[in-house]
Amino acid sequence: MRKIEKSRNTLETQIRVFVNVDGSGVSNINTGIGFFDHMLDQISRHGLIDLDIEAKGDLSVDAHHTVEDVGITLGQAINELLGDKRGLKRYAHVYVPLDEALSRVVVDLSGRPGLVYNVNYTRALIGNFDCDLIYEFFQGFVNHANITLHIDNLKGRNAHHQAETIFKGFGRALRAALEFDDRIGTAIASTKGSL
Repeated sequence: MRKIEKSRNTLETQIRVFVNVDGSGVSNINTGIGFFDHMLDQISRHGLIDLDIEAKGDLSVDAHHTVEDVGITLGQAINELLGDKRGLKRYAHVYVPLDEALSRVVVDLSGRPGLVYNVNYTRALIGNFDCDLIYEFFQGFVNHANITLHIDNLKGRNAHHQAETIFKGFGRALRAALEFDDRIGTAIASTKGSL
């Protein structure tokens, strides 16, 4: 089982993350930000990744530090779990619809952090959650997971639906990229021989 616990403690946040990438999609998430908890649960359920996340942040300021630091801590956990990436499929892509919304998410366990994020939300807030923070979550994640991630929302009228297709797609694409490829055995999916 590929599982790990990571913590991040700063003057702004205290984050604890437990990740089991070979799980069944069970989650226990408490960041103090209801919509964000709902989105993290989508990663867990659709990625079949067990997540236990406890976050305490300076929410009296705003949600930015908490959302970004959860992304950072989760990224650190995934990076450590990946090791040398022997036998992993490395690449994956998915398209996920939700009613009128459709998003494409592409993952490369490249060893290089990169985020290409093309999303035009139909409104700035989902409830009281600032849609800009979704970008901050994924930027924090890729910077510390050392992966390349492309996120494109192709259609959508409802901002909640747009966001949900992104998080569901991310969970499914990450799950697929983390699968072992029987055809390459213990090799690394790179002409360089390392990632």
